[in-house]
Amino acid sequence: MSLLPPWNEPQPLRCLFVRNMVLDAHIGVFEHEQGVTQRIRVNVAFGVSDSATLDVGPDDLGRTVSYERVVLLVRELVAQGHVALVETLAERIAAGVLADRRVRITRVCVEKLDIFDDAESVGVEIERRNPDA
Repeated sequence: MSLLPPWNEPQPLRCLFVRNMVLDAHIGVFEHEQGVTQRIRVNVAFGVSDSATLDVGPDDLGRTVSYERVVLLVRELVAQGHVALVETLAERIAAGVLADRRVRITRVCVEKLDIFDDAESVGVEIERRNPDA
């Protein structure tokens, strides 16, 4: 669930997303978090330019951005090794998504699961824009 308001963009956007990726990650700042993995959940949404007048576009991957690229990016970043903060991982994911210049905006949510018995998760959600888009 996104806590941030909807994107405020003058141009129409196609919103693509990867929801609820659950991975084992080396993450955390505390001593008991070193050398062990923790379950995290990652959600990524990204906006790509769309046409307001296009009824049905060509059935061609060239007019969008593949979410497989985002899934592989998240897996690769998590596999790179220990990260202290969920904020840092979210920023790295956002930067990787925005490396594709067709992406105008992205939202990334990284949650640590199994941290508190009385909370489903803790984490961060960020939004970043491509300054060149």
